[in-house]
Amino acid sequence: MNTIHHIYIALGSNKGDRMKYLQDAVDAIFTEIGKVNTIAKVYNTPAFGFEGDDFLNTCIYVESVFSAEVVLEKLQIIEKRLGRERNQTDGYQSRTIDLDILFYDDEIMSSETLNIPHAQLEKRKFVLKPLHDIASKLKHPQLEKTVVELLEACEDDSDVEAINIWLKNPAKQFDFSKYNYIAIEGNIGAGKTSLSHQISNDFNAKLILERFADNAFLPKFYEEPKRYAFTLEMSFLADRYQQISDDLSQLDLFKDFIVSDYDIYKSLIFSKITLPEDEFKLYRKLFYLMYKDIAKPELYVYLYQNTQRLQENIKKRGRDYEKNIDDEYLDKINSGYLDFLKNQSELNVKIIDISDRDFVNNRADYLWVLSEICGEEKS
Repeated sequence: MNTIHHIYIALGSNKGDRMKYLQDAVDAIFTEIGKVNTIAKVYNTPAFGFEGDDFLNTCIYVESVFSAEVVLEKLQIIEKRLGRERNQTDGYQSRTIDLDILFYDDEIMSSETLNIPHAQLEKRKFVLKPLHDIASKLKHPQLEKTVVELLEACEDDSDVEAINIWLKNPAKQFDFSKYNYIAIEGNIGAGKTSLSHQISNDFNAKLILERFADNAFLPKFYEEPKRYAFTLEMSFLADRYQQISDDLSQLDLFKDFIVSDYDIYKSLIFSKITLPEDEFKLYRKLFYLMYKDIAKPELYVYLYQNTQRLQENIKKRGRDYEKNIDDEYLDKINSGYLDFLKNQSELNVKIIDISDRDFVNNRADYLWVLSEICGEEKS
């Protein structure tokens, strides 16, 4: 998984529809840079360092996989798109939007274009007040003081006043509240584990991951499928039963819902492909005996990818025991899932074609997948 970076960004506007520019900037940061975790109050503050109209200022806390340099580049693109005009005296002019990185993890960086932590933020009350709202205990890595300590020591006597209008967090457009349990399914290499991780992190979900890597029979199966098929499927059956029973029975009061990267019915789908008919019939009997009382997901998401993309993803992750998986086997799995989903009525299913999407490396694709998951059913 990509490393998540913790970033604090200051926003300001004193030209035009100030509140709209702030909201548009927050929306753009969410779309192009990363998850907006928290948004501070909005403060009305006098222009600092030049004569001009009052600013509206706030701060946001963002999680992103991008480097500080890339985040800066994206912020400058957003500024330009929102009408920011830069010149040599830009720091002392009115502006539609001003976006500054205050902190990036606990890094200290200095270059011609980037200084982190932001220079002299400890002297600016219009930065410290909103930052205090969302990160009072955050420590400045150079000054070795918390934000609350910096605010108490700040000699800026500007009149910084909170207003009673709040910015909206764009993440709220994705509503998972109607689900207690979501299963993300897909073929080998479809990205179900990556997507489950991302949803868990962004929407405070309890994460359940299949422990397939611990199965000692899996590498043997890929080497000798006929010999180890029944042993493999039985071991998966027992392990999935134990895991899902444990995980679903453990209530987590601090999480909003459960997201899993597998569903119990995958045992039937794979076993139908790998086992001879007589062994499959026996296996199916055992499956229904074991799983008859297991809770079913309220939403079953199937990530469909074509075989070429699956092979590319399998090659990228470089697991030795997967290197000899052939196209025919992946085609059978896709067909098995689609046949199962067409012929069952117990699950609420959404099939999402991601063959032309890369939700791991392209945030726009990730947000598109979220909109497909949370969107209304298509008639």
